[in-house]
Amino acid sequence: MAEDLCVSRVPLFQGLDHAEQVGVAAFATPTRFAAGEVIGDGRGDPLLLVVHTGSVKVSRVDAEGREQVLRVLGPGQFLGESSFLTGRPFSDRITALEPASMCVFRHADFARLVNRHPSIGMRMLQAVSRRLDEAEHRLAAVISGDVTARLADYLLELPGAAGPAGVAVRLPMAKKDIASLLDTSPESLSRQLRRLREAGIIADGDAGGLVIVDPETLMDLSRRVDARA
Repeated sequence: MAEDLCVSRVPLFQGLDHAEQVGVAAFATPTRFAAGEVIGDGRGDPLLLVVHTGSVKVSRVDAEGREQVLRVLGPGQFLGESSFLTGRPFSDRITALEPASMCVFRHADFARLVNRHPSIGMRMLQAVSRRLDEAEHRLAAVISGDVTARLADYLLELPGAAGPAGVAVRLPMAKKDIASLLDTSPESLSRQLRRLREAGIIADGDAGGLVIVDPETLMDLSRRVDARA
């Protein structure tokens, strides 16, 4: 069934009809990963990885072993486009944050698919452009030095479920990783979360999650990034 194909939920392939998606899926290798498993560390063959279920974090580790989290990917998102274009292996570490499944494409196979379906290449360029925009926004946030604004922006981007108390969100990774992603320290992140709680903007939710009680104020805090850029 089309809905069972990982390619059916990926924006890269949504311009294809069912028969074409089935053809694309034939090139993919379905692979499952346990929570905490390292999927790639920069030493493997160049591949294009498409997240089917679960979530993964992409990070970089320096010579002293310090990890910098770059981004978190969920279902329908992909990585490896840089190595696809350059032919070089991943330079980043990819770790499953929870049980995850992915569709893995060898670059030679993916190149044939792009030649056969040019819309895939165009959608890839659009996705890469969005990622560059996000990276520039994050850089502006870091330069501004406003940790509160970066945290507000991050919380607003999390998938949420509306309820009577507000919008419930789940933190997709450990707070130390979130701090790394926001280019701050775990201690600073904890202080900022405490201030947002004390101000009544967020509250503790179920199973370690959070509830955004006052999204309008949180959005005002987030806009401080753009104001200082």
